[in-house]
Amino acid sequence: MRWITPHLKSSLLGLLSGGDATPAVKENRTETIRQIMLNELGEFGERHYPKIALRVRYAQDAQGLWYARGDVMAVLSAMQGETIARQKVGTITKMFEGLLPGSLG
Repeated sequence: MRWITPHLKSSLLGLLSGGDATPAVKENRTETIRQIMLNELGEFGERHYPKIALRVRYAQDAQGLWYARGDVMAVLSAMQGETIARQKVGTITKMFEGLLPGSLG
């Protein structure tokens, strides 16, 4: 009987908070994040770090983009310095809220 209580609690909290975003909303947010990451890399990043640009461009979902953040951070650090790169990647990281499983976000 104990296993029912946590499930019931999470279901009620989901109903009260409005539930998860629809798949279309998640897809739109994922594409927005992808575009921002590619914009931050810019032409210079795409030309000098093509594998990372391709990794971002062809990531299948938000989780793939989440794991590409480290590579994007490395490129931005090389291009603009670590302080600026941390700020930019920090802003991108906040955009993942609600898109990832609880263990990642």
